[in-house]
Amino acid sequence: MTLIHAALVLFLSFAPVFADAPLIVEIVAAESRTDSQSISLTGEINARDTLSASFPMSGRVADVLVQEGDKVTKGFPLAHMESVQQEQALRAAEAGLATAQADHRQAIEDLDRQNALLERGATTRINRDSTEDALHIAEGGLAQALSELDRANKALTETVLIAPSDATVIDRIAEPGQVVGAAQSIVELALGDEIDAVFEVPEVLLTDDGPPPVVYLSLIETPGEQFTGEVREISPLIDPATGTVEVTVAVKSPPANMSYGDAVRGTVTKQNPAHVVLPYTAMSATKDGPAVWVVDPNTMAVELKPIRIERFETGQIILADGIESGTLVVTRGAHLLYPGRIVKRTEANQ
Repeated sequence: MTLIHAALVLFLSFAPVFADAPLIVEIVAAESRTDSQSISLTGEINARDTLSASFPMSGRVADVLVQEGDKVTKGFPLAHMESVQQEQALRAAEAGLATAQADHRQAIEDLDRQNALLERGATTRINRDSTEDALHIAEGGLAQALSELDRANKALTETVLIAPSDATVIDRIAEPGQVVGAAQSIVELALGDEIDAVFEVPEVLLTDDGPPPVVYLSLIETPGEQFTGEVREISPLIDPATGTVEVTVAVKSPPANMSYGDAVRGTVTKQNPAHVVLPYTAMSATKDGPAVWVVDPNTMAVELKPIRIERFETGQIILADGIESGTLVVTRGAHLLYPGRIVKRTEANQ
């Protein structure tokens, strides 16, 4: 008998002894507990109501009179457009009105003269009616001249862009010398004092059915100064590129040093229901998914039981279901187990 053959016989003779010996493993009792989860995201401070101020006609910008952050009152001039053409049109309309007024006065005098001559029989009815028709034509010319003057005045007025109400300038879009089209934005205005914080929130964080939580806010530049907000609007659309949803938070009592466009951190604390919590070393797997080795306290035999994981945290896993609180679970030595294997709890500190 060779040496290798003898060694094989010796191993097989002791195999049942090793198989029957309990395997020393680390075992814990599954614990069910409630916990809170804090989620923080970075967003941007925006005005709730905004307005893009623009000229109603195209032209070249002569001057922009405001800067970002300026507060303006209703009627304050924001920008000027070059108005050479409008001024010329106004002078032409004024001259046209003067001519129409003179023609109208002359028509009135001619009609009065024809009426007097007709009473004395010194003219004919036809001449008198012709003079009256000339007056009607003069009245129409006067009305048209007044309309032209009104249009020219309005066009000249529109070369000055004024604030429609009290507002704050949040963006200066156009610069002097720039040629802009009709209704092209010149400045962006924030109307009123209402402020929002806008966040791009991953869709998975918006699956809860409970009421929107209080959002604790702080500016990135001054993290120690905290204020609160309430969820005001959740967009019904998901960004296909990022998988996020736009969430708007109404800011309550904002700090005095806050400005539009500031970066802000929003934190939400969510109280989670009771879940079984296990060390991450307890997790094993089957062909169907995650599982853990559970121990029968009477026989100390192990069984592989499937689980469903709620989420992972540092050093532990939170289970959605699969095992109950108090179940004995193997946390170390699971790679040596098979169904029915007898185990023994390791001594403390060993």
